Amino acid sequence: MTLAPTYARYDVTFQSGSGCVLTDSDGVEYLDFLSGIAVNNLGHCHPAVVSAVQEQVGRLMHVSNLFYNAPNVELASRLASRSLGGVVFFCNSGAEANEAALKLVRKARPRGDIIVAHNAFHGRTYGALSATPQEAKQAPFAPLVPGFIAVPAHEIPSLVGAGTAAVLIEPVQGESGVNIMDPALLAAIRSACDAAGAALVFDEVQTGMGRTGTLWAYEQVGVVPDAMTLAKGLGGGLPIGALVIGERLKDVFAPGDHGSTFAGGPVVSSAALAVLDVIDDEAFLAGVREQGERLLEGLRELPGVLSARGRGLMVAAEVAGGAPELAKRALLEERLIINATGPTTLRFLPPLIVTAEQVDDALARIRKLLS
Repeated sequence: MTLAPTYARYDVTFQSGSGCVLTDSDGVEYLDFLSGIAVNNLGHCHPAVVSAVQEQVGRLMHVSNLFYNAPNVELASRLASRSLGGVVFFCNSGAEANEAALKLVRKARPRGDIIVAHNAFHGRTYGALSATPQEAKQAPFAPLVPGFIAVPAHEIPSLVGAGTAAVLIEPVQGESGVNIMDPALLAAIRSACDAAGAALVFDEVQTGMGRTGTLWAYEQVGVVPDAMTLAKGLGGGLPIGALVIGERLKDVFAPGDHGSTFAGGPVVSSAALAVLDVIDDEAFLAGVREQGERLLEGLRELPGVLSARGRGLMVAAEVAGGAPELAKRALLEERLIINATGPTTLRFLPPLIVTAEQVDDALARIRKLLS
């Protein structure tokens, strides 16, 4: 095998996908409740996304960021007007979006510290990794970028001060197991940042694009950040990330401060516009909340599930133990794709187009394993 051994891959090769179903090289179908880790929010090969990409590929695939391209300009306008106002910097991934955010807040307050929460995950590039206080991920690559302070989330408000450049936080921590931040805590962090003149940045790489039942997770907590990072579900399966910079910080970056060769290309921008056309709809988002509640309540009724939590279709269940083995058995025995984020935590991130029948089907498959 000539692939670098950076992933613990299952011995399954997927050949095609449609909606919530993937098909492997042997023609076996799987119910996908992971969505490429919150990427395929509209499922696999959504016709609107496929059509937009095919049409754009035939017209223009790439142009340097020394010039404009129409789909990217439109996408920036829609993202900004639908969220924080201001301006948008495009990149190719969530880690890159967070790197851009780190540069933004450091330029706004040079040499200021960046406060992050325990159990956070912001990416694997050096700045983003330095903001990800998980020993197993950080230790092999020390020394890391200095200037990060990692504390339990509830301690953050008391630590924000004149030497703080920013607080970077996920409204719902994804990779550590769908840990939902208390809205009152986020409000206290907002107040502390305002008092100190520090920036508040929300990492919405996983929570954004309808995943929690609103277009952005911050809409449910009554706290508006100064900037937010996006990726994963933004491109409907294609790689695109974005840093949305609100009014307060919109003039911080100047030409030459940051850049990316492929960022914001016309093809990925066209895909993202097609995704927004579907997701940014209150009836659609109400369906996400409805199916998320169905999944949550169904998990809580299963034998062996100790508890379940979530927001929208970002859901986790705690089991007595052996979650990684359960996720593996779900794949190989029940043809259900989920994953484990810890020894006792199963994570469910189905496509936002999932039906009630598919939710019930997934619950039935999990029940077989737990029984």
